[in-house]
Amino acid sequence: MNIRLKYAIASIALSISIGSCSRDFLHVDPVGRTLEANHYQNQEQAFEALVAIYDVLQWNDQNGYMMEHLLMNVASDDTYAGGSDASDQPSWVATNNFSFDANLGPHSGLWKKAYRGIFRANYYIQLIDEVPETSEAFKIRTKAEAKFLRAKFYLDLMRYFGNAPLITEPQGADDYFNLNIPGPSGLMTQIATDLTDAITDLPETVSGNEMGRVTKSAAQALLARAYLFSNDATKMSDVASLCEDIITSNLYSLEPNFADIFDRQHEFGVESIFEIAYTESSLQGWWQFGSGGGEGNVGTQFIGMRDYNGPTYATGWGFCPISTELVAAMSADPRFTHTVIDAAALQGASYTAGYQNTGYFMKKYAPISANAALDGDVALNWGTNTRVIRYADVLLMAAEANARTNSESTALGYLNQVRNRVGLPAKSSSGAQLIDDIMEERRFELACEGHRFHDLVRTGKASEVLGSQGYQSHNNYFPIPQNELDASNGALTQNPGYN
Repeated sequence: MNIRLKYAIASIALSISIGSCSRDFLHVDPVGRTLEANHYQNQEQAFEALVAIYDVLQWNDQNGYMMEHLLMNVASDDTYAGGSDASDQPSWVATNNFSFDANLGPHSGLWKKAYRGIFRANYYIQLIDEVPETSEAFKIRTKAEAKFLRAKFYLDLMRYFGNAPLITEPQGADDYFNLNIPGPSGLMTQIATDLTDAITDLPETVSGNEMGRVTKSAAQALLARAYLFSNDATKMSDVASLCEDIITSNLYSLEPNFADIFDRQHEFGVESIFEIAYTESSLQGWWQFGSGGGEGNVGTQFIGMRDYNGPTYATGWGFCPISTELVAAMSADPRFTHTVIDAAALQGASYTAGYQNTGYFMKKYAPISANAALDGDVALNWGTNTRVIRYADVLLMAAEANARTNSESTALGYLNQVRNRVGLPAKSSSGAQLIDDIMEERRFELACEGHRFHDLVRTGKASEVLGSQGYQSHNNYFPIPQNELDASNGALTQNPGYN
């Protein structure tokens, strides 16, 4: 295991406490609360401020539980909401049946998290060039990292809300009433600008105690993902080019054994392009929860079987039970047994059936007894990393982009690499059927990793697939949180379809 950060670090803004950051690429001593005017005095302090931007990626607890990849599973047809009963987490149930409104749902937490990350990135990008006792190489690399992270937060906002304010420099209180709200295309322009800049200046690889810092390939893959979501046919050749640069770099490969991808020993493995890192060593307690102060992954606790008593797994809270739709579609696929836990097949095991129980649970990210924290509150201290971008995803993005630009033989080559890894026969389709085959492969390869809902939205299939859950076309985007509408004094307007 690489070094894991265990302590809180300095704040980057007036009287705002940062909390701790992810493990693996840092070891920063705690320095408490620091005013912006007294910060950024040397390279060490600048590095702490960079850590503070990465830190936001970990947060699962803004205005309630809002683990993004799990919530997107709930919004899709991969999983249901689950929990103990329908009142356990109302915002998750509202996400599953699309009954959310401006007050009910996870959107307030998603909004807050993204803008806190953007706030920190904006400060860093503005100030880093003037920090004394700081090398030029450090400034170039870390500014590129801050731009990557800002782009990631804006991509989240673009996909969740569409019509979100664009803020690229530190703001005063009065600036909130003079917002630039450019719509999805304007956000996409900023995302592309930041990631194009980052690609130029990020290193190709990291190793040792830097694992977890972003690379050139991570920026290329994120830009490809953003272009795909924007559904702009003129950008498909760019998607293909970005992905093919990653592929031909020979820096990544598919894990030979699909079952190993989500194993603890294969974090930052050969298939990993970007992960959000967590640790079971931070000893977080409930007193920290809700402030972004912990380093454990509570999402792992969320998806475990309730009151589980048996081998291999630890008990959890019963969220995200696998949908009957995914079971029916995927049960014959060789990846099914490495994606889904069939509770009935666990010998000598028992659990309490919760809300929307199907008897099937998420195996990716599941709580493994051997990985439980040895101290602190176990529920809050799972060290399971979130795989944000895998090489298989890059291959499938490359396949889709090539298929959409009539390079079908190239598309089939990438598609069949993913299929060959799990022993599936090669496809030889063309035209619309090839696109359908690629999208089905994405569903099975990336099942329960949080991609399905966005794939359905961007391909115009969400109404057809999710209509039985209550989805309507305006649910492409979440509602703007009511507290943000109220605070903006009319500068923000609600997304269509929400009262």
